[in-house]
Amino acid sequence: MDYGKHRAPAHYEAGEGCLTTLIRIPVRIVVLVIVLPVRMIWDALVAGARAADRILLRPLGRALSWLLATLVMIPAVRLYEAVLTPLGHALLWLAAAVFVRPWVALWRYVLVPAVRYGFVVPVVWLYEAVLTPLGHGLRWVHRELLAPAGRGIAAAVGWVLTALFVWPVVGLWRYALVPLALAAAWLVEHLIVRPLAWAYRELLTPLGHGITWLLELLARGIAAVGSGLWAAAAWLVLTLLVAPLGRLYRWVLAPLGREIAAAFGVAWRIAGYISRAVGRAVGRVIGWLAWHLIGAPVTWAYRTVCTPVGHFVRDAVWAPAKRAAVEAGRTARAALRTARETVAQARRDAWRALVGGPRALEPREPGSPLARTLGSTTVPSAAPEPEISSLGEKNAERG
Repeated sequence: MDYGKHRAPAHYEAGEGCLTTLIRIPVRIVVLVIVLPVRMIWDALVAGARAADRILLRPLGRALSWLLATLVMIPAVRLYEAVLTPLGHALLWLAAAVFVRPWVALWRYVLVPAVRYGFVVPVVWLYEAVLTPLGHGLRWVHRELLAPAGRGIAAAVGWVLTALFVWPVVGLWRYALVPLALAAAWLVEHLIVRPLAWAYRELLTPLGHGITWLLELLARGIAAVGSGLWAAAAWLVLTLLVAPLGRLYRWVLAPLGREIAAAFGVAWRIAGYISRAVGRAVGRVIGWLAWHLIGAPVTWAYRTVCTPVGHFVRDAVWAPAKRAAVEAGRTARAALRTARETVAQARRDAWRALVGGPRALEPREPGSPLARTLGSTTVPSAAPEPEISSLGEKNAERG
């Protein structure tokens, strides 16, 4: 294999030792032996899937698409355009004629006039002729009579209620309850609040400060002992457990994992080269067998049998049939054209026989100002002009 000749030398990390160098080659050989069958099976499956897609699935998909379009889509479109659309239009027109137009006519020509002239017009007349003047009169009565009377009665009732209920309550509150409340507040402040405040400030506060100082000293001592114990436990865990595990991971497991991963990558690439080489050889063998077993006989049969038969069919059968079909089409088109002209002429003759044709105009003499008759001759020696003279003929000279 030329795989290793064109690759740069491996760059090893600074922490690798002799163990990593010793296990590298055996690990890669073992991984190559394990990975090579998997890679060959994978490449065979990929090649088989591509061949099946190119040979079977794509033509089958195109054939199914053509069958679906020919058997389902085109007939469905034609059925929709030629049958369902006219039928839908007819049903729509029938539904509109049966269900919509009668109700529209009933609404437009029966209900609307009945409601308008049977209800709206009388109600409008009643509102404009009766209710509006009545409302204006009631508004005048309220504004000019009831409102001043109501304001006077409300003022009198308010003064009576204020004199009976508000002023006694205000006097009781201002001259009895407020002085009693002020006196009670002064007694509570001087007999209860101030002694309690003095006791809290002079006795309880220093006592609380002393208890807090003692508790703080006790907590500091407990914290110092706990921190020492925690530091000792942490040192023991780091020394006896974490450090050995870290060295094992750093010096054994990490190099072994890196080598195994690198070995898998190298083995996968080498297995790919080997698998492609084997695939090319197998493909050449299969191609050689397919050509000699199928391609060469089919080519010989096409060139020797199908091509002469096709030329004979084209020259002896297809060309005369095509010419005969073209002549038949021309004859049929000429016959159809003649039949159309005959039918059109017969239709025109029948219409002329039924309603009559346009009246033919009688020939008239051209209105030449120089044409003369026997009665219009004024010169005695002049010869008379003919009764009918053509426009292109020159006038006779006068004598």
